[in-house]
Amino acid sequence: MQRTMSQRVKAVELLLAVGLAAGISACGNGPASNNVDTETTPETTAEVSEGGEGGEGGEGGDYSAGEQANADFKDKVSGAELLSALKAGGHIIYFRHAQTVKDYADQADPDMRLDDCETQRKLSDVGTQQAKDIGAAFTEKEIPVGKVIASEYCRAWQTAELAFGRFDEKNPKLNFLPFEDYTDAQVKEMKANVTPLLTAVPEDGVNTVIVGHDDIFEAATGIYPDPQGLAYILTPDGKGGFELVANVLPDEWAQL
Repeated sequence: MQRTMSQRVKAVELLLAVGLAAGISACGNGPASNNVDTETTPETTAEVSEGGEGGEGGEGGDYSAGEQANADFKDKVSGAELLSALKAGGHIIYFRHAQTVKDYADQADPDMRLDDCETQRKLSDVGTQQAKDIGAAFTEKEIPVGKVIASEYCRAWQTAELAFGRFDEKNPKLNFLPFEDYTDAQVKEMKANVTPLLTAVPEDGVNTVIVGHDDIFEAATGIYPDPQGLAYILTPDGKGGFELVANVLPDEWAQL
């Protein structure tokens, strides 16, 4: 679940305060050195908070349960074995969209409109290249892709289009609910929305690609996918469930 911007700023300020205290201790018990620019510290703090990830989900600071689950996740299949499994098809490949210029909860912005990309977060140059590199790796490795489904947010369907040259469907079930912080009932609603997509068995010999968002995936799996561009491979069991098989960073596709 997401943390507010003020919580993230407080976390950074705390880290800065601890570092300053350590510096004072190292120099003795006297006053802080005049080299400490106290006037620029708040500005620096704001830059750290806004420039890093964290608005769409909980990157930065202490790990949430979902972030810890992401950090602790171990691939069940990797390398050549994973590539062989993907070539056989039958998997759901869920991408968190590629990197954006800035990470913030635009879904909670009352001025954000799904039909106007200018009101939304935009892919950065790095994110654009990530998507292209992912698509090139899929082509080179001959990973078969069937249906490509994206959320209605521009950063999601643009990631799909850059990587795979298409998206077959913009599905509102992959969209955020319009809040920055979610109640338990809202998390359950997002889980109910996305689970049918994660459990749908792909057509024979191909994989289904989904390009969505972090909190949507976490609602269904308990795992917060970090960083942007990360993909999780799931294998539907045909009985309404799925198995999490592996995760792949954007630059790891070419190394399979």
